[in-house]
Amino acid sequence: MWAYNSVFYQIYPIGFCGAPIHNDGVCVPRIRKILDWSDYLKELGVNSILLNPIFESDNHGYDTRDFRSVDCRLGTNEDFAGVCKNLHEHGVKIVLDGVFNHVGRGFWAFKDVREKRWDSPYKDWFHINFDGNSCFNDGFWYEGWEGHFELVKLNLKNPAVIDYLLDCVKFWIEKFGIDGLRLDVAYCLDHNFMRRLRSYVQQLKPDFVLIGEVLFGDYNLIVNDDMLHSCTNYECYKGIFSSFNSMNLFEIAHSLHRQFGGDEWCIYRGKHLMTFADNHDVTRLASILTNKEHIPLAYGLLFGMPGIPCLYYGSEWGEEGVKAPDNDYALRPCLDEPKPNSLTDYIKLLIRTRQESDALCNGAYKNIVIQNHQLIFERAAETERVIVAVNAADYSYTAQHGDLNGAVTNLLTGEEIALNGSLTLPPYSVMYLK
Repeated sequence: MWAYNSVFYQIYPIGFCGAPIHNDGVCVPRIRKILDWSDYLKELGVNSILLNPIFESDNHGYDTRDFRSVDCRLGTNEDFAGVCKNLHEHGVKIVLDGVFNHVGRGFWAFKDVREKRWDSPYKDWFHINFDGNSCFNDGFWYEGWEGHFELVKLNLKNPAVIDYLLDCVKFWIEKFGIDGLRLDVAYCLDHNFMRRLRSYVQQLKPDFVLIGEVLFGDYNLIVNDDMLHSCTNYECYKGIFSSFNSMNLFEIAHSLHRQFGGDEWCIYRGKHLMTFADNHDVTRLASILTNKEHIPLAYGLLFGMPGIPCLYYGSEWGEEGVKAPDNDYALRPCLDEPKPNSLTDYIKLLIRTRQESDALCNGAYKNIVIQNHQLIFERAAETERVIVAVNAADYSYTAQHGDLNGAVTNLLTGEEIALNGSLTLPPYSVMYLK
């Protein structure tokens, strides 16, 4: 699967393109702004873009009105088709946000139910009780997503709903040439629906990738040969920033070994989960880390550990943003142009190094040295072994271990190093040793 060797770049289009927060009905081709960034993305080295909702919606994109039309605030289907063509020409694959658990109150089928009630042919597309009422005084009760009644839950056990959604996915593939989907709130989706989706897209496009948003629980339940190829690794997301803030790298080392280590009980060996330092739903890395010296170290860890790394737009140069109650738009800014700096150059180096390494993309994981302020682990594939070493302290540290032997090259600097059973790490440093 191509995604396992990829680095993703995530954009929240409604914010990124400076669209109004509420749908004003005015068609403006703002999505074409991505064209101005395609050369930058190619230079950065990412080879896939993850776009949060782009289809017609009431407000933020997750309250869909029409799965077949690009949101008018972003432009037309033809505008987006041009963007996709350009990205593909730059070697960047396209993964869209598939919001299949719920729709907005402006969704055409739900509007028909509000108008015709019992007589609507779409009443069974939702979870409705005509003996109750809603907080919007519709004259009937319906299930919303986690108590958010502006998000109307779809009935994914209804064959007509499934057929409609699959037909929309086919349309996206044929019209835009997309290469995969990120399934919003995948932990809520009906498992049979996901099985049907996997089978369907494999017939349409055998290398089509499915990545689920999962916050907790056993990822194996939906990441398997019948359902999804990958899911978001929120356990390690938390471990990355928390380990640096508490100066306790045992936390992330424990999570990585629990998930990918060599013991029989390590639960995700061989799987490629999507890893990230921040995204459109959480405080940005540059705002959540208490020591800014740790920002490049966090990315060094991210690109060295197992998984599919995903960068959130702007964070590669240290963009800040704090999640606020009931307002995520501080995390989803309009950025006029890329603002690369030394951090960006470092991440570019990490991306290139990872993509040239089978061990970093696909290798097994083994802890070598764990201290509160230092972590050294091994990534090993059949033909390659890479040692990743992180020193979060403001002083040098010399590690001693039997696995630290031989002549190696620091892949990030080109420096030749003779280990001889020990390795000295400078303050605030990351090494990839081969």
